[in-house]
Amino acid sequence: MLKNHKSKNFVITEYGFIAKRMENKQEDDHIILKKDLFDSLKLCILKEGYDDFLTISYQKNHGEILKAKNYVGLIQMKNGLTIEILPKIHNNSFKDLKPNERIIKTRKIFLKMLKTLKDSPFKKLNHSNLKSENLPINEIFIKMFLDELDVLYKKGLKSDYKTVEKNLNVLKGRLKFKENIKHNYIHKERFFVEYDEFIKDMPENRLIKSTLNLLNHISKNPQNLKRINEYIHIFKINEVYRSKNVEKDFKYCKNKNNRLMTHYSNIMNYCNVFLKNQSFSSFKGSKVAFALLYPMEKVFESYVTHSVKKMDKFDYVNAQHSKYHLARFEDENSCKNLFKLRPDVYAESEDIIYLLDAKWKLLDVNAPNFGVSQSDAYQLLSYAKIYENKCGKPVKLGLIYPKTDKFVDKKYLTCNDCNNVELIIYPFDLGN
Repeated sequence: MLKNHKSKNFVITEYGFIAKRMENKQEDDHIILKKDLFDSLKLCILKEGYDDFLTISYQKNHGEILKAKNYVGLIQMKNGLTIEILPKIHNNSFKDLKPNERIIKTRKIFLKMLKTLKDSPFKKLNHSNLKSENLPINEIFIKMFLDELDVLYKKGLKSDYKTVEKNLNVLKGRLKFKENIKHNYIHKERFFVEYDEFIKDMPENRLIKSTLNLLNHISKNPQNLKRINEYIHIFKINEVYRSKNVEKDFKYCKNKNNRLMTHYSNIMNYCNVFLKNQSFSSFKGSKVAFALLYPMEKVFESYVTHSVKKMDKFDYVNAQHSKYHLARFEDENSCKNLFKLRPDVYAESEDIIYLLDAKWKLLDVNAPNFGVSQSDAYQLLSYAKIYENKCGKPVKLGLIYPKTDKFVDKKYLTCNDCNNVELIIYPFDLGN
């Protein structure tokens, strides 16, 4: 059971830090925690594999600190502490905002990006959810789960046949002779039988019930808690129990091919997220109640791809195009392709092919090479040579980075190859 800790919810951005003091306090660019909460997070790093996401470091003015890396999302501890990690977004429109207003706007942008992730239940994130951006993201996700459950419940909870064994006063189904002799040697009026019963206690509903029970401990929002407890009561009335084996029930649902159950698909995705921490990275530990964290590179890449697909400029767009290879190995017995090419975005417009890569990195036009990694430029040019050869069409290249006050305008480069391939370094405005 989560304790109601006075700290409530704290927010930092990527590479923000957590310091230790005598009180819990939200600062503009960092968090201050009391020793017990600080030490509980530190223990997760040392013993439960969180060092990929938080690192122990030192800062002159604060001493020992816990520094966030490039993962965004949230970590909720069993002691009630919630750390929300948001993207570090550089936008001129943020400059005049108060810290809380900046958090709300950043959270809204992050949620818009998150809904573009492939196979994510957050695709249904809508205007009503975005109006709740003053809530921590875990409460927004919980609200979305409950909204989806509303839709499911209006359509009706499904039932399924389940084989049960019972000792009854009437003969029903198939009599189990061995068990009947064992249990009813004296009570001849009873029958130990096996029969199929049409009940709502099926794997899908059990997983929903388990998710509701989990969220009842995680949520701190009164409106969410009220709805959660109403549904727990509904499932209790319908004699739906918690899943005894989550993995087994998920496997059953995955293997089930029944068009009558299609309206359960999205709610099952939510159950997956909450019960299995099904993000790009999941966490389990003795001190962690719930964690959902995503590498920001993947989120940005997904959002850029989604945005390119919406543009009218291209006739065809494909994400993670992987048709070609860099090289092949041939001998007398076989020919094997090696080093698959996988640009983030492949697009076509008339007779031109565009190969685009999205990079979650802050550029500075005054830095050498504008801050662009040489390996990123080399990689794209190698893509261009293969695609030109395979497709017989001219290729244009694009490296896409977040727009900042130090990187505002496109940079047009010409590669020194025989075809003078054009490389555009493109600033992507997350504020729009």
